Order: sequence, then structure tokens, then C-alpha cells
Amino acid sequence: MTTTIPAFELRTISSLAKVFADEELSAPPHQQASALANETFAFQVAYRSKHLLKGIQVKVSSTLSDVISIRSVGLVPSELPVYEDHDEHVLRAVPGLFPDPLFEVDTKAGIIAFPSQWRAIWVTVDLGQKQSVAGSHTIELAFETERGELLGSAAFELDVLTAALPKQTLIHTEWFHTDCLATHFGVPVFSEKHWEIIEKYVRTAAKHGMNMILTPVFTPPLDTAVGGERPTVQLVDVNAADDGTYQFGFEKLGRWAQLCRRQGIEYFEISHLFTQWGAKHAPKIIATRSDGQEKQIFGWDTDASGDAYRSFIAQFLPALVDWIKQNNLQQSCYFHISDEPSIDHMESYSSASGMVSEILQEFPIIDALSDYAFYEKGLVKKPIPANNHIEPFIENGVAGLWTYYCCGQYKEVSNRFFSMPSARNRILGIQLYKFQIEGFLHWGYNFWYAQYSTKPIDPFRNTDANYAFVSGDAFLVYPSEDAPVESIRLEVFYEALQDLRALQLLEQLYGREYVLAGLEEGLEKPITFSEYPREAEWLLTKREWVNVQIQARITES
Repeated sequence: MTTTIPAFELRTISSLAKVFADEELSAPPHQQASALANETFAFQVAYRSKHLLKGIQVKVSSTLSDVISIRSVGLVPSELPVYEDHDEHVLRAVPGLFPDPLFEVDTKAGIIAFPSQWRAIWVTVDLGQKQSVAGSHTIELAFETERGELLGSAAFELDVLTAALPKQTLIHTEWFHTDCLATHFGVPVFSEKHWEIIEKYVRTAAKHGMNMILTPVFTPPLDTAVGGERPTVQLVDVNAADDGTYQFGFEKLGRWAQLCRRQGIEYFEISHLFTQWGAKHAPKIIATRSDGQEKQIFGWDTDASGDAYRSFIAQFLPALVDWIKQNNLQQSCYFHISDEPSIDHMESYSSASGMVSEILQEFPIIDALSDYAFYEKGLVKKPIPANNHIEPFIENGVAGLWTYYCCGQYKEVSNRFFSMPSARNRILGIQLYKFQIEGFLHWGYNFWYAQYSTKPIDPFRNTDANYAFVSGDAFLVYPSEDAPVESIRLEVFYEALQDLRALQLLEQLYGREYVLAGLEEGLEKPITFSEYPREAEWLLTKREWVNVQIQARITES
């Protein structure tokens, strides 16, 4: 039996659908929704042509036109979409092309329809840029040929409510890899061009709810091969005297802080003071010696607990703390010791913690770790357990709890790999709300190196850090000098953060018990980090319920 494909097809679908070019579109139509007054709302229009068509123009007609943008959903390859023992909650487990980057549409070139392939455009309505637009708005999108002939049209009804999302209280960091920017664009570190690029990428981060930034006082000792090194991105100048004393310059750090503040960053995450996976060595630190020559003075060959590094830390941290206080940043700075220590590293981590704890007693110390013993023994003030190891911390009532996920969290829990449905990305907002999580950390905003930072990669072609991490783990944005190329995963994660803020507003209006009961109404089991509704439709319907309740109470008052 032969299936006849219409000459041109359109279907309006939600932002939680992923449109694959090599399979039939299964996402149901989604043509109506509501949004709060300052929200960023998105939907998609999937399209398919029987023939190859180039230069298709998409024209928007709406009372919201001035805050609507259209991007084309691009495809990128994944050779490592899953690990061999993945769970069943994935869209596909085979290599291929996955929808992810969101490309700006060239108004002259338009978009392309490929023969018999479903593709999609991403429609964003940035309500935070428009005042007094409450009410129902029709968004019409007409698809036309280069000659102006109508191929088809689609419409979406968006009801803009009068209530606004409250300010984000979650502290959110996606590790910002300054060196990857310099490497990819071929610019000297902290040259004027590098600063310009940094600011563009910080702007995009802040726009999507990242209000904390990894700040490289020294080159971060993260994902670096033992004995290897990453490009030097050291914000603090160090002058080393022959007698073992040091002087520190904070001019670049000051510029960094001003730039980040200008773009909306509220918190500074001071880079790790010891190496990853055990805190056994010092990060790479470059100093100017008395003869005027720059030289690496600490690194992999440095015993972290040795006298030399102890002396350095004893001089550096008080100077940094003084600078922080002089710049009124003492409420904004968080510190790290070492990333992802295991129970086998207890002794070395304990030693490192002891070296800095007294000097940094006024500041939160946060580290990604998953063994409760580190917190129980008082070695870290704010543990950040992975979302698949968080239960002991919740059960023991750890206050101000954070969480994270990375490549290792691929069974049952929320994550945002290419292979996963977008609902599995967005559900995190509800989980963060229910468990009153204070902060969320992820390691890959723009990690464009192979694993262990051994070489640069092209993230448009190599999406798994050179066959190391499942595609979608290492970065959320793609490189472009004009501005970052954003991704579906970045946008959907921000929707999760907006869900969190909407739930917090609902709690202000009705109380926490009402909200929790409403979220879990009809569910067989309470929501946890591993138990939750898997369906996109449940998420969309629940968010509409939240909006309806908010609007009802606002109308009453």
C-alpha cells in the first residue's frame, strides 16, 4: 500500500516535541496555551514537502509580532546517543541526526523543505520585552515560496495572563569554559576580542536563568588529563618573590565581575582550589618571577598538602577575601575544593578542606559529590549530590540542598541528552520545587574539547566529546561569533526554570500544601527524582493548571 504525501504539510506542535527527519511525526497538534506576563514562551511548527523547496519565507502576523522570533531547528550527528545499559525512556538508541541547534533564519535565504522529511521551526514569544499585552493573541504563520505563493499557514492562540513570574531564587550554574571560547575562535586569552566574545556568551547564559558563573581565578582543574593541561585562563595575576612570598593583582578579576554583573550574573563560583577526583594536586598557576619571566609554579607535580602550596593558599585566600569584601561581593561568592571526590578520596579531600575552611568560613563551599559521608563529617558546607544519589541527603534533612546531573545520570532521573524526550529535561523544574532545592549545577555550558581536554572538537560534528559523553552532556550552546547558537535543550531547561517560578508564585497565593496536592493529584506514586510522569502532555496540562489557578486568584483580588 502506498501512502500519498500531500504537497506541503504543516502541524503546530509543542516545544517538548523533537522532530526527526527520518521518521513519521508522532507529536500531537498543540495550538493553544497560556503564559504569564513576563514569560518566554515557545512552540514549534513542523513542516513537510513532497518536493525539495528552497527559499521558503515564513511570515508572522500577530499583535505580538514585535516580540516573536523564528529559528530553524537544525540537525546534528550523534554517534554516541546512549550507553549500552540505558533505560527505556529514550526516543531512540541508534546513531543518526538529532534535532538540537536553533539557527537564526536568513530573511533572504529563508528555510528549506527536504523531500518527504519532517523539519521544524522554533517560535519564541519573549513576553518580558513587551508591556500590557494581557489577553488572547493569535499568532499566524504563513509559509510562502520565493515568488510569494502560499504553501500553507498555521495558527497558535496564546493567552497572556496579567500575573508575572517572580524573580528566580534558584542559584543556577552551567560551567562556563572561557578557554573553549579562545580556542574555538582563535583569539588570545583575555584579548579585547576574547572579552567581547565572553560577554556575548555570558549574556545568553544569564538570559536563560544562569545567575552564577564559574570564575577562573586560576585555570580550572576540570576534565584535564593527569599530567596534561588546558589553556591558561587565569584572572588573578601572581608575582612570586624569591623568599616564597606572593603579591596578587585583581584587575582582570574586577573586569570579569563588572562584565558579568552587567549581564545579570548575581553569583561568582570561584574555580576549584584543588584538582578533580581527589584534591591531590594544585591547579595550574602561572606567576611572574623576580626576573620578570612568567613560569608555572604549581600544577600536577604539586603535592596539594605540601608546604609550598599550603604557604601559597595561606597568602592567596586572605588577599582574595579582602578583594571580595572591598568590592561588596561577600554575599555573592561561593568556593570549591575539588570536583566529584569519591569515598576513596576522603583523606586527601579532608586535608584540602582543612587548609581552606578557616579562611573561608564566611563563604559557602560547594562541591559535586555523592557520598553522604563527606557532609556527615563536616568536610563540605553545601554538598551537591547527583540527582540519582540525592535521597540520603533529603532523608537526613540537609538544608539548602543543591543537585546536579552529568553523563552518569542516565537511568530513571531527569537529564537532557539528545536521545531523551524533552519532557525528561523539563520535569526537573517540578522536582526542584517539590524538594525546595537551592541550587543546580551542570558542568557543560560550552565544553568544546575532547574528554580530558586533549584537543578541540567541532561541536556541530562531534557532539559527544570525542566518543566520551553521551551527546547532549558537554554543551548547551554551539559556537558562532555573532552570538551563541542556542539549543532545544537550553530552551526547554529554561522552561523548567519558569515552571519552578510559576509554582513558587502559586504557593504564594494558595500555600505549599495546595500546590503539592495539585501536582500529584491522580498520580499512583508521589513525585521523586526517579518517579515522575513521563508524558509531555502531562507537563503541558499541569502547567496550564498552574496558570489557571494563578489567574483565578489574581482575578479574585
